[in-house]
Amino acid sequence: MDSREALVALNLIEGVGPVRVRQLLEHFGEAPAILGASKSQLLQVRGIGDDTAEAIANWEKSVDLAGELKRISDFGCHVLTQTDEAYPASLREIYDPPIVLYVKGELNAKDKNAVAMIGSRQTTHYGVETARKLAYQLAYVGVTVVSGGARGIDTAAHQGALSAKGRTVCVLGTGINIVFPPENQELFERITASGAVLTQFPFNRKGDKQSFAIRNRIVAGMTLGSVVVEADLHSGALITANFATEYGRQVFAVPGRIDSPRSKGCHDLIKKGAKLCEGAEDILSEFEYLFPSSNKPPSAAETGVLPAIELSENEQKVYDTLRLEDDTSIDEVIRKSGLPSSAVSVALLSLEMKRVVKQLPGKLFVRNR
Repeated sequence: MDSREALVALNLIEGVGPVRVRQLLEHFGEAPAILGASKSQLLQVRGIGDDTAEAIANWEKSVDLAGELKRISDFGCHVLTQTDEAYPASLREIYDPPIVLYVKGELNAKDKNAVAMIGSRQTTHYGVETARKLAYQLAYVGVTVVSGGARGIDTAAHQGALSAKGRTVCVLGTGINIVFPPENQELFERITASGAVLTQFPFNRKGDKQSFAIRNRIVAGMTLGSVVVEADLHSGALITANFATEYGRQVFAVPGRIDSPRSKGCHDLIKKGAKLCEGAEDILSEFEYLFPSSNKPPSAAETGVLPAIELSENEQKVYDTLRLEDDTSIDEVIRKSGLPSSAVSVALLSLEMKRVVKQLPGKLFVRNR
């Protein structure tokens, strides 16, 4: 038995979580040694009580490791442990990182620049459209959008990122073979084709209040910040926001109508210090280091010539409406370019990231060059 298989087995033992596994690894050195230890040896480890020691010492009576490994192979997913390069680096930093992650699809280096987008399952049209727009804009500029695959805001966030042909990751509160909600079967398949669906739970684990809360800590833990788009005062999205705060990550909240119960949770977060989010630029301004100065085109003063920057058709149309010294309102850009407002917002955001356009207060824009 290798270390990966031993960790899968430990993850299957009831009552043995990430913190206890860390304590056991500190004592025994490697996962297979934990499974080979006697009850008396296990009881010498700090934090390991009689029930836990009994469960580990007799793990073969309760754990079908061979069956789980076959299910992993047959389903076409793979398992990541904390020593794997693809295991999210920011997730390793939390107090109780998952022992293993079941992953369908692929995580890659781009996912270190990830933002969570979360909210209520029961949404308004405003909430759904806002989540799609924000996710589209973030994914378009290379930010991975992470959410929980639930109805409502989660689904809209995944859909928005996919529409931008960007990356999105879905974190489940169930076993990886369980589609919940069932109508998201096709969505999950689309996510795995260009991103990843993942969970810490073994096969056939059904979701419950506890498992979804555990899922929320992964969503918060593997991202740079969490954006709450729409949530009432009892929404599970606030659990994710609390985890993000605990982990020292940024929390954003989208304001809504003052008479809408669906916005009460967001407004409460803003009162408590969350950053008010009116657009993707409010999120990206907190993470300017994602676009380091080394990516900035050399200035004319440095080279004597204006460097060429490739612009898409929409970006060029929007760029042509702007002037070098006089500011232009976003309404004027929409009118002159002839593009829909959503396309103009995305193009302006991309132009800002390419450092050729600058936004001024009041949604006014000028050329940088």
